[in-house]
Amino acid sequence: MSLFDQWQELADMERPEEEYNKFWNNYLEKEKAAYEDILDNHTEVITGKLSDLAKRFDMDNLTFIGFLDGINSSLVKEYDLNKLSEDSIVSLEVDFEKLFYNMLDAKAIWLSSLPQWDKVLPRDLREKITKDFNRAHIAVSNKVGRNEPCPCGSGKKYKKCCGANKES
Repeated sequence: MSLFDQWQELADMERPEEEYNKFWNNYLEKEKAAYEDILDNHTEVITGKLSDLAKRFDMDNLTFIGFLDGINSSLVKEYDLNKLSEDSIVSLEVDFEKLFYNMLDAKAIWLSSLPQWDKVLPRDLREKITKDFNRAHIAVSNKVGRNEPCPCGSGKKYKKCCGANKES
């Protein structure tokens, strides 16, 4: 069983609520510390054996592979997590704009608002990424208004054409 499969099994394990919260709060603390380190050292491409990087970020190998699962889509080169072992060489070459966007998408405000971002991406760029993200996630209604032109192309108002037999 791969490290990633073991992580998924551990993460999906049924637990009492108190144990569940303890597990995830511990993970989230380690995740936050890892992102602080990565952002503090944003000019460095952090590279090494998976087991060594896990130690650097104060994680065990399974927790680190879980972290990799979260950051993987923000890396310049994504990894097939099922193929990684504790001896695999991992390079955390991060696309920071993509990482910021992905943090917004994950609703991880505790990560997208880290003060370390000030050294990595200018505030105006982060505001633009946030604006683009919000624009892309606006709910749009496909409902046609009664007095709008009918979408069938007849030239009539919707209420006098395809909407004539619809209840209001």
